[in-house]
Amino acid sequence: MTRISGERIAQIEARFGKIQARMSSGTLDGEEFVQMAKDYAELEPVARAAAEVRRLRAELEVLEGLIADTASDPDIVALAAGESVGIRERLPVAEQTLALKLLPRDSADMRPAMLEIRAGTGGDEAALFAGDLLRMYSRFAEDRGWKIEIISASPSDVGGFKEVIASVNGAGVFAKLKYESGVHRVQRVPETESGGRIHTSAATVAVLPEPEAVDIQINDNDLRIDVYRASGSGGQHVNTTDSAVRITHLPSGLVVTQQDEKSQHKNKAKALKVLGARLYELERSKVAATEADARKSMVGSGDRSERIRTYNFPQGRVTDHRINLTLHRLDEILAGEGLYELIDALTAQDQADRLANMETLG
Repeated sequence: MTRISGERIAQIEARFGKIQARMSSGTLDGEEFVQMAKDYAELEPVARAAAEVRRLRAELEVLEGLIADTASDPDIVALAAGESVGIRERLPVAEQTLALKLLPRDSADMRPAMLEIRAGTGGDEAALFAGDLLRMYSRFAEDRGWKIEIISASPSDVGGFKEVIASVNGAGVFAKLKYESGVHRVQRVPETESGGRIHTSAATVAVLPEPEAVDIQINDNDLRIDVYRASGSGGQHVNTTDSAVRITHLPSGLVVTQQDEKSQHKNKAKALKVLGARLYELERSKVAATEADARKSMVGSGDRSERIRTYNFPQGRVTDHRINLTLHRLDEILAGEGLYELIDALTAQDQADRLANMETLG
């Protein structure tokens, strides 16, 4: 259990008090007030949790003093002993709540995200599974009131997708979906399998936080933009104009292509949006690399090479290998509603790991 010192609690409450005083002073201009309101919103739940810990500790100290005082009335001692039991039960919960609120937050948690799904090993079956994953995330997003927009898609001939990229907008999108990055494996009998044999295939998921305009500045001189005629699979839907766009970011070597729209300008705008998300993630990865010694979470880094989850159709189960959690609710998970339990478990494990690596907060 991480214990937060009384000094740290006093610092939190003092800082919150200063923010309250500044906001009620009437001397802040518009920009200052907006920033102060943001600071207030972030610190208020922490300060409330700190105040609860301080209150419970103070009450327990008074009660223990009464119990230890040999001159105390026996009835009062008995009453104090009974009350102290309840406080000793509530105090660890309050301290845990405060410790969780003090954990460093990922600055990208509240951002929208770019969701990229690609068929991996397994041919047609992998493409079908990529389609299943897109439906799962789409239903999960709709249930949370998020908006999901397909940026680009490369359908396979039998259904599903060779590759699909979508933008997911809403509150706290990246915080919920960031644990989904990695290799998702499926085990099932394909419809074309006459012998009833179980096939294993995979799809890769990448969840990238979308940057704000101030995060990534893309210099036009760093881009090579090629335009060409778009075509669908088998030469179908061939455009008669050069509407497809390929953007190469010369410093990083990143390449983004977009041909879903008939308008070259719309394709360019979508390609730049995807490029921005990938460049932002590249910068985040560089920062994370310099902090690699800080901790290693059981949840993993979200590296796409990690096999994170297996969906076993014959047994109706889903296993997340990072936390050794198996749920026999495959249909519910693929329908989106069962994904909550997996994501909540991954979030809880991540928090537990980070708490275990924290020293006493002085």
